[in-house]
Amino acid sequence: MEIRSVLYTLLVVLMGSSIVCSVAIQAGHADVPVAESAALIEPLAKGDAAPRFVVETVAGETFDFNPARLERPVVLLAFRGGWCPYCNTYLSEMRHVIPEIRELGVDVLFLSGDRPARLFASLSMETQEDIAGLDYTLLSDANAQASMALGIAFKTADGTVDRYEKKGRDMTGSSIAKHGVLSVPSVFAIDREGTIQFVFTNADYKIRLPGDELVQVAREIAAAD
Repeated sequence: MEIRSVLYTLLVVLMGSSIVCSVAIQAGHADVPVAESAALIEPLAKGDAAPRFVVETVAGETFDFNPARLERPVVLLAFRGGWCPYCNTYLSEMRHVIPEIRELGVDVLFLSGDRPARLFASLSMETQEDIAGLDYTLLSDANAQASMALGIAFKTADGTVDRYEKKGRDMTGSSIAKHGVLSVPSVFAIDREGTIQFVFTNADYKIRLPGDELVQVAREIAAAD
């Protein structure tokens, strides 16, 4: 009887853990949340419901992304972090298109694996100057909840943190340092009903969606609103 009681208790605990994990990921790929490599990610696709996730702002405040309560369509751009030179270049280029996207009535969210305190500070001075004054929201996904829910999270190789820190990068508190997880740079366009209408991902982090194509995507979800 004692053995049966112990087994029953373990089963209840495992079931409870499974439920908690499923709720936390909120309609994302809770079954396979983290891919073994960038090439093996399984991102959510056009027509899928956007997942709900909780991240943080630059000030460390909670930001609850709830697709059931969107006031406007959203363009969500996930990038690796301010330590990535290609991400800096891409963010700098966004100064040419964000004003037009915002005029269309579309919100712009940037999602980084850096901790809140490093979200802006880790960017190069040139990038900081380029995006200053633009109407966007910069968010920290240091716990990798959003990247897992979106299906763009993958495991980093052993020694990744040490390699970047030897280059002078502060990786403390990032999704890499905390969980060994990084996200593939991606773009998700989500309409006001919370449905994903466009997805761009590329395992090669050097390849990003061109600005003019991003504007066209924003124009299409705005027109459909």
